[in-house]
Amino acid sequence: MSGDLTRGPITATMLLFALPMMLGNLLQQCYNVADTLIVGRFLGASALAAVGSSYTLMTFLTSILLGLCMGSGAVFSICHGAGDKDRLQRSLAASFLLIGGVTLVLNLAVFLLLDPILTLLQVPPDTRPLMREYLWVIFWGIAATFLYNYFASLLRAVGNSLVPLLFLAVCALLNIALDLVFVLVFHWGVAGAAGATVLSQYVSGLGIGLYTWVRCPQFRPDRSSFRIRMEQLREIAQFSFLTSLQQSVMNFGILMVQGLINSFGTTVMAAFAAAVKIDSFAYMPVQDFGNAFSTFVAQNYGARKAGRIRSGIRSAVAAALLFCVVISAAVCLFARPLMLLFVQPEEVEILAIGVQYLRVEGAFYCGIGCLFLLYGLYRAVGRPGMSLVLTVISLGTRVLLAYTLSAIPAVGVLGIWWSVPIGWLLADLAGFLYYRRRRAVLFAGLEESAV
Repeated sequence: MSGDLTRGPITATMLLFALPMMLGNLLQQCYNVADTLIVGRFLGASALAAVGSSYTLMTFLTSILLGLCMGSGAVFSICHGAGDKDRLQRSLAASFLLIGGVTLVLNLAVFLLLDPILTLLQVPPDTRPLMREYLWVIFWGIAATFLYNYFASLLRAVGNSLVPLLFLAVCALLNIALDLVFVLVFHWGVAGAAGATVLSQYVSGLGIGLYTWVRCPQFRPDRSSFRIRMEQLREIAQFSFLTSLQQSVMNFGILMVQGLINSFGTTVMAAFAAAVKIDSFAYMPVQDFGNAFSTFVAQNYGARKAGRIRSGIRSAVAAALLFCVVISAAVCLFARPLMLLFVQPEEVEILAIGVQYLRVEGAFYCGIGCLFLLYGLYRAVGRPGMSLVLTVISLGTRVLLAYTLSAIPAVGVLGIWWSVPIGWLLADLAGFLYYRRRRAVLFAGLEESAV
């Protein structure tokens, strides 16, 4: 099953392709949210802080693999749009070998450097043993993360966003069931919550790989596909490593802010751990819409349809802004009830800090929505370096302001919260100005037909 995004009604085509990706990523978030919800309810604030802080670290680590797969997916989409099957086969082989090697090195590194990482993150002494216990188990799932994201990126690149959703739906339910059994029945604590996540990830990764092998024989590499040409490897490396670097810089900045948050103690850590899950869920659909938009642009870029790309940009911006306005209003209005999903009512201070965070971030989701579209656009038209520049602007501003403002006693953690939307808006401004100045160059040599 594959989809051609180079023809048909533009807005409907993008939305139908994006919807399974949105639902799929929301389900993927259920892996860690299930841990957080069950741990916060049944194991207490220290365990919640440990699991929540681990989420930020794991997001950083998996962003490396996700970025590599997303970059490769852009190449796959361009090849598919151009109808070049031989180039697609060689790109698949080069990408699998490259990302598989990075996965192995990354997995070994995190096991060896676990204790220095915890020290770097300034994890408080009362939280450190629990966080170490959780991470030691969760790190065994990194290979599963690679398998799922590689095959999901491949299927999405050729227009099939439904199958990755189905595998995640099954595995999210499995994760929740195993969480309840391991934590409440077997009393394995945070290690049980991590084990439930890892087992679910392997079901997802191995399952989608087997599906692709059996149901999509056109993607099975033959011996000639592994005779990789230097230009093929260079193209994959350029897209993959720049996109991976962009994702890594984005999440490394978040990780640095997590270290700053940890320095404020367990109460702020717990509030942030709960609030950031709500935050991630809130803007996750527009992030996935940005990825779907990127696939749409990449396929039409390969098919050389500049007019269709321009129409797609207008439609995507309108849809993203409409969604962000609605979700901003919902998060600001229901911040406290949302926090109560993760935190007991008697945890008054944790609730207050979490609500403050959500109302600051939630008011500016239009900023992050536009930024995700800019990331997707520049990745799809062969400018992944520009996506990296925008990420550096956004995260550099966030880190600099977070450390500067939080050091002012009258501002404190509120300065950390305000640094985020300011970073989004500055990066948006840079991205729009670059597009206006370089628009003709980006689409040079492409056809101007709208459909």
